[in-house]
Amino acid sequence: MKQSSDIRNLLPEQVGEAVVALGCPAYRARQILNHLYQRDTRSFADMTDLPIALREALARGFSMDQPVCEREVRGEDGTRKALLRFTGGGRVETVLIASDDRRTVCVSTQIGCARRCLICTSGVHGLTRSLEPSEIVAQVLYWKGRGSAPDNVVFMGMGEPFDNFDHVMKAVAILNHPEACGIAARKIAVSTCGVIPGILKFAELGGQVRLSLSLHATDDGLRDELMPVNKKYPLKELLAACRVYRERTGRQMTIEYALIRDVNDQPDDAERLILLARDLGASVNLIGCSPVPGSALHPTHPEGCLRFAQRLRGKHIRTTLRVSRGADILAACGQLAGGRR
Repeated sequence: MKQSSDIRNLLPEQVGEAVVALGCPAYRARQILNHLYQRDTRSFADMTDLPIALREALARGFSMDQPVCEREVRGEDGTRKALLRFTGGGRVETVLIASDDRRTVCVSTQIGCARRCLICTSGVHGLTRSLEPSEIVAQVLYWKGRGSAPDNVVFMGMGEPFDNFDHVMKAVAILNHPEACGIAARKIAVSTCGVIPGILKFAELGGQVRLSLSLHATDDGLRDELMPVNKKYPLKELLAACRVYRERTGRQMTIEYALIRDVNDQPDDAERLILLARDLGASVNLIGCSPVPGSALHPTHPEGCLRFAQRLRGKHIRTTLRVSRGADILAACGQLAGGRR
């Protein structure tokens, strides 16, 4: 889909270039960015600290599209989910997970997903289109406008981020820029199901944005079943790409591993994961898989999750056992579907 003229598709530096091209001093760009990302101004006409001529020129050259919230729900644990409809067509879900010391927004990068992983609802209906940078950033701005400015952003919602690489990286740059959203790079994480070209391109960029790998199986046979992407990018090649990432960036990546009862939660699975994590110098996030409509897969019982985590920790693998949040409102990992079930 062709990128629209939404002004939030521009990097902050590009906003400055556009202002200068319109014959205005560069400092006007800082005022515009303040309106876009700090003051939640909804139209160029409302930027009353700008000259009228500049406001009119901006309105002729750019749009300021605003997503419409069709529904927002709150779970018993305080997790909130919003269904947003975009001017460019389509809907996505975004989630706010709040605790005493942090507010994390989970953003979607595509409407649907082409990867069709069995433990994820997002790909059930296939891929409709990828989101533009402005549409990704709009999900963060939505929660900020609701009084919940995030200090962490995770690209773990609908879609495969590396199938929308350029727009995702542009959104990351806007979220991180001090004159836009100002979220620290270390507080931003991008997750992939294992798209090797994206991992290698991400490694070339460097920087401190975190990389997470949704692994969920430690052998090709099982991973082929759970995650069809593995047929194109099998484990041997995937792990080689991850080692390149580690060598080029010097940063520790995170392995995301959803525990599925009697499928990938046995002692042999843990031992293989230990070897794999040690080889990559990676930390591991464990969580019971989320119930997915129509799926016969079930999460490992809590005591089984704890035993699995203890086995990894006993071999000195940095391991976090996460508590699933938002399952009662279908906002947990793998449950986002953009309002389609």
